[in-house]
Amino acid sequence: MNELLSDIKACDVCKEHLPLGPRPVVTGHPDAKIVIIGQAPGTKVHASGIPWDDASGKQLRKWLDISDEVFYDETKIAIVPMGFCYPGKGKSGDLPPRPECAPLWHESLFNHMPNLEFIILIGQYAQKYYLKDTAKRTLTDTVRSFDEYLPRFFTLPHPSPRNRFWLTKNPWFTIDVVPVLQSMVKKIIT
Repeated sequence: MNELLSDIKACDVCKEHLPLGPRPVVTGHPDAKIVIIGQAPGTKVHASGIPWDDASGKQLRKWLDISDEVFYDETKIAIVPMGFCYPGKGKSGDLPPRPECAPLWHESLFNHMPNLEFIILIGQYAQKYYLKDTAKRTLTDTVRSFDEYLPRFFTLPHPSPRNRFWLTKNPWFTIDVVPVLQSMVKKIIT
């Protein structure tokens, strides 16, 4: 696993497309039981090199009901985004994750995590990639149907502060989905 992570952190396959240059942000450990698959690091995470080291990460840890200590314990939780590097700015936020990372690295990473029980898919890119034809037409419908993907996958919207409107418009998420997520995470990591 250490050699694989070193290879990933040295990856520069799509460097010509990265405005801030390559800085892959990923964690993994053979003992990890949960993997979180989000989109790609933002500028703050690119600068720190620490996954989910931003407002989105704080919200995600609230949804999971775990401390920073547990979240960053690689023996419990691996963090493997769809794109490992900051992809750049688009018209309405960051660009989509680079398409090279997931097909190039995910399978190898997961092969090094034999204890993996639970995959949390955050946002439409992770959900479409992993759920394929079983993903619903919209992210909202996919998240609302989270129980169809259990026990292997759990679907979440992005925890970005930009999604406040989505959370306000969809109160069922906090009432019905988050408690199930918290219960499952607690059961797996304790």
